[in-house]
Amino acid sequence: MEHITFLVTVVIITALAFDFTNGFHDTANAMATSIATGALRPKVAVAISGVLNLAGAFLSVAVAKTISGGIIDEKAGIKPQVIFAALIGAILWNLVTWLRGIPSSSSHALYGGLIGATLVAVGMHGVHFNIVVTKILIPAVASPIVAGVAAWGATRLAYRITRKGDEKVNAKGFTAGQIASASLVSLAHGTNDAQKTMGIITLTLVTSGVLAPGSNPPTWVILSSGVAIAAGTYLGGWRIIRTLGRGITEIAAPQGLAAQTASAAVILTSSHMGFGLSTTHVCSGGIMGAGKGGPTGQVNWSTARRMTYAWGLTLPAAAALGGIGTMLADQGSWGVGALALIGIGVSGWIYLISRRRPIDATNVVAEPTVDVLSAPLEPAPASAATAAA
Repeated sequence: MEHITFLVTVVIITALAFDFTNGFHDTANAMATSIATGALRPKVAVAISGVLNLAGAFLSVAVAKTISGGIIDEKAGIKPQVIFAALIGAILWNLVTWLRGIPSSSSHALYGGLIGATLVAVGMHGVHFNIVVTKILIPAVASPIVAGVAAWGATRLAYRITRKGDEKVNAKGFTAGQIASASLVSLAHGTNDAQKTMGIITLTLVTSGVLAPGSNPPTWVILSSGVAIAAGTYLGGWRIIRTLGRGITEIAAPQGLAAQTASAAVILTSSHMGFGLSTTHVCSGGIMGAGKGGPTGQVNWSTARRMTYAWGLTLPAAAALGGIGTMLADQGSWGVGALALIGIGVSGWIYLISRRRPIDATNVVAEPTVDVLSAPLEPAPASAATAAA
């Protein structure tokens, strides 16, 4: 019993660590366009986003229920070490994509890790594939398209309505609108993504016998998940903020407002319906639609293509990592310990590599638009470093 209690504690801590990476990985979803247009200063933007992510965590538990009792069969005999392996796989994929500045889906990394770990541990009957299709795969394809079309239409409408207005008045209005819409996206992100960690922790408590199947997340689970994602958000995923804010298209204030409003509407609607969609997919689709609807209609399709490849790879790659981790974790205490050491070691190695070319609040918008997903990781030239300083 002591071993189970310790293992459950380890899994909960790892789940909150994933929630933290989810926060800094997805900060860009809410704040990239506001930072890129200058509507908000970088540090102010991530602080607002962090607070609203925490608030959003308390608005609903529909998505958490989808994970804790929807995707995985709670009665299939899943053990805490299986969930631990799934989380390690999801965390490592999050860090790899963060290093490259790729706005991939933290949600799909979690789903993939959980599905792969469950398949290895108990087989096909442990996964509700009908739920996976209806509440994960279909929204993954549909949500960026819906957000993109809505943002395109909203952008065209915004430019048409304000074309004869005073430029200074328009600028103030769009700036205020961007701040409001970015805040709404942050609130929506907390409502959707913080719940995924709540669902994982609840599933762990159910599989260990602490909670009955079908239980809602306890209040302490909701609070801790909200705090973890808020802390990660405040840290700021500056690499991905650069990709979404400057790598897909040059965003002006009307486009930023349109993209954020469309994204918030899609995310909040999906959260209410319990769809475990990717907020990254939604916001990226919104930015592409806004870029296409702008005066130039320009979108960096090279960056968009690489993002799409990463989206398609995330679920199977995280599933493979989760499955491999389960093979090790199932060996007993030494296997769980070895997997933990591997996770810590690889995470540390990725962090050290990231220090070769640091990106932070001081230089996140300092460079011109480039194909950021192809940019090298070597140290920036001295001239560029001086300019950023």
